Amino acid sequence: MAANVASRVDQGSLAAIFNSGEDPNTAVSQPVLQCVQVKPLVGQQGAPERFRVVFSDINNFVQSMLATQANHVVHNGKLRKGCFVKLKAYQANQVKGKRIIIVLDLDVLEELGECDKIGEPKALEFKAEDDTKPQSTTIATNGFYGNKPAQQQNQQQSLPSRTNQNPSASHANIYPIEALSPYAHKWTIKARCTSKPPIRTWHNKNGEGKLFSVNLLDESGEIKATGFNDQCDALFDVFQEGQVYYITSPCRVNMAKKQFSNVNNDYELSFERDTLVEKAEEQNGVPQVRFNFTNISDLQTVEKDTTIDTIGVLKEVGETSQIISKTTSKPYDKRDLTLVDNTGYAVKLTIWGDTAQKFDVMPESVVAFKGLKVSDFGGRSLSMLSSGSMTIDPDIDEAHKLKGWYDAQGKNDTFMSHQGMGSVGAAGGRNDPTKSIMQVKEENLGMSENTDYFTTKATIIYVKQDNVSYPACLSEGCNKKVLEVEPGQWRCERCDKTHPKPEYRYIMSINVSDHTGQLWLSCFDDVGRMIMGMSADQLMELKENDEKVAGDAFQEANCKTFMFKCRAKMDNFQDQQRVRYQVSGANALNYSSECTKLTQMIKEYSMA
Repeated sequence: MAANVASRVDQGSLAAIFNSGEDPNTAVSQPVLQCVQVKPLVGQQGAPERFRVVFSDINNFVQSMLATQANHVVHNGKLRKGCFVKLKAYQANQVKGKRIIIVLDLDVLEELGECDKIGEPKALEFKAEDDTKPQSTTIATNGFYGNKPAQQQNQQQSLPSRTNQNPSASHANIYPIEALSPYAHKWTIKARCTSKPPIRTWHNKNGEGKLFSVNLLDESGEIKATGFNDQCDALFDVFQEGQVYYITSPCRVNMAKKQFSNVNNDYELSFERDTLVEKAEEQNGVPQVRFNFTNISDLQTVEKDTTIDTIGVLKEVGETSQIISKTTSKPYDKRDLTLVDNTGYAVKLTIWGDTAQKFDVMPESVVAFKGLKVSDFGGRSLSMLSSGSMTIDPDIDEAHKLKGWYDAQGKNDTFMSHQGMGSVGAAGGRNDPTKSIMQVKEENLGMSENTDYFTTKATIIYVKQDNVSYPACLSEGCNKKVLEVEPGQWRCERCDKTHPKPEYRYIMSINVSDHTGQLWLSCFDDVGRMIMGMSADQLMELKENDEKVAGDAFQEANCKTFMFKCRAKMDNFQDQQRVRYQVSGANALNYSSECTKLTQMIKEYSMA
């Protein structure tokens, strides 16, 4: 078995990967290797989950790290000790004198099975001369990064604007954005500038200044980068939306201030005096934009002040108006839009400033928005951030499906609104049908592209006690998770504040039953309080001081019957699709109305 499989392994490919700077033709683009070890990396609390993997090509072995986008092969149990893989996209680097591969994408070759370690591979060592010259980097990802010469030109960092106009300059240690962290040094990223808002200024008691920011995107992820004062003067004109650039450290990697960013990344960049920026000669192969869409119907479950992306059909375009800011007393132009999608919901979306004045999009166009702030004023509405962007009739699957739906039926539909559950163009609110658990499953609710809503009468038979709550920020309207950095010091990265204690909030998973079956439901804080009869803070205090009393509280929650208002939606968990049933509200039984309803059902049955 081992001998047969060994013939499939690309022997010597690891050495070829790291020596390809001298001869790019020696590298194997998608090597087949054996996994000889998989271990989780112990990181800081709240840091993304990481896995260290050791790969062997029979001759040598090398330490590797999975990018978080590839973690699914560990979660689903496919990547195990002894299995064989094909590396589809990876980055080879030297880190602290060691050679390491960052794996962006891979396939586990299940048809080859598993076996004990083949041969006696040795650690991949540096040649003696390797310590005296820069290390080249080979990136295998369908030509996105390419191979670059290893010789770094000293004059690059002497330019006044810290930019380099020589497109053939070297780029050692090219990193994917997803791998950047405060611990990464001497890196270069190749990324597209997807957003570049105007320069902003500030004036306060500490002085005045200016800044600009850009969003940078590559195949692995997206990150925000900001330049202040001198860096603003030097780099603002260099960046152009849609163009691809090489950005080379020194450049600070900080924790992201999520309240000022529309990018889904735990980190952000801050340009420094010697940060090197140059336009890439090869502009193709880098993604244009990345969206993470939220359906309009799902806004009722999104927390206030969350930043989202959405796509919809432009139903109405309001006139430009002007408001006076209460804090600065300055006038601001605004325009209200109405956006609808195939979930049957509409939402008001406000755009500001020059975007509002120059807005010239025809109704019934499909528009994709990136960087929208969710507001709970009068229900749910959206506001476009200064760093946000929009794309008219984008050439993506979601846009084509929306256009087909709207032309076929959507233009004649009426739409629900999150404003007090009212209706746009129709009277009354949504009346969710009452379903038994068997009906929910037999009718495949949540299995289609649209979100399904229903009400069910069910009895709690089990409350999952693990991870029943999370420590939340005390700031009004925040509710984000906080981390204990020191005893009595709980930090919220979003608010950039530290609190002496958190406020615990429920994220409860319950198993409910009726006469037809069982179902797992996910509940948030308001429903959790109703079920447990106490706040999450009180429950956590019980668990800390008297586990028996806390256990009794969970037992008392069992056998309670509620009318649960639910939504069913397809979700991805550990790279597998499943239907998630989320509770949006719950009410205790009204026995009078329930008796009336059952009496009516009996009458209808006897008359049939």
